[in-house]
Amino acid sequence: MNEEILKEVTNQDYSSITKKIEDFLKYQVSISKTNGVILGMSGGIDSAVITFLCSRALKEKTLVLVMPDSKISPNEETEEALKIIDDLGIDYKLLDINLIVSEYSKYLEPNEHALGNLRARVRANLLYYYANSKNLLVVGSSDKSEFFIGYFTKFGDGSSDILPIVSLYKTQVRELARHLGVPESIIVKKSSPNLWLGHIAEEEIGVQYEEIDLILYCIIDKKLSVEETVKTTNIDKNTVDKIYQLYKTSEHKRKTAAKL
Repeated sequence: MNEEILKEVTNQDYSSITKKIEDFLKYQVSISKTNGVILGMSGGIDSAVITFLCSRALKEKTLVLVMPDSKISPNEETEEALKIIDDLGIDYKLLDINLIVSEYSKYLEPNEHALGNLRARVRANLLYYYANSKNLLVVGSSDKSEFFIGYFTKFGDGSSDILPIVSLYKTQVRELARHLGVPESIIVKKSSPNLWLGHIAEEEIGVQYEEIDLILYCIIDKKLSVEETVKTTNIDKNTVDKIYQLYKTSEHKRKTAAKL
């Protein structure tokens, strides 16, 4: 892997990025005539960064939902999320979605993968319920890495009104987290959507985020071909091909429904 290209990705002005995102959040609330923002927090890095940013920009206008499924969500992640919320002093609601998911399961044929995505969609339903009830904008936590390989649940964690960090790769989000003061334990933790027991993002994808970011950076930002990306990144062609195919085949997830 080409460490120089990785430095090119991660060496950014995070003070400037922070201000730009904070201004974006304030502007979106202003033009939408809403009362503020709502987001889901899991204890992972993306939602932690979003929580810190919303707290800085719109502290009195932010509502956080912590929505574990007590059957599969690690207790320590919920505790970490609640500690951050307490330290930041922002409003929140803790909602265990286990009973909702269990009720759905009574009427559905078994499928663990589909059930995992259902958990993400239940969370989206709850976010939009409170957004509707309290006139709030739903803030999504998709970063550029996951957004462009389609690593999100359509109409689940992919549902939002605004996406403040979608222009940042995962490795950049980690650096922004350090700039904001997010606990190091969250920054270094393996990313997990927690849609089923033992769910680890890099294990499911089969590629580390550093490699994902280099590949996408070359293909999307530098507009290089697959062959040029292999040569530039020093990453094997099978891995580059895999990420490129995920990027192309997930395009439908980044669009509204196809129209005749």
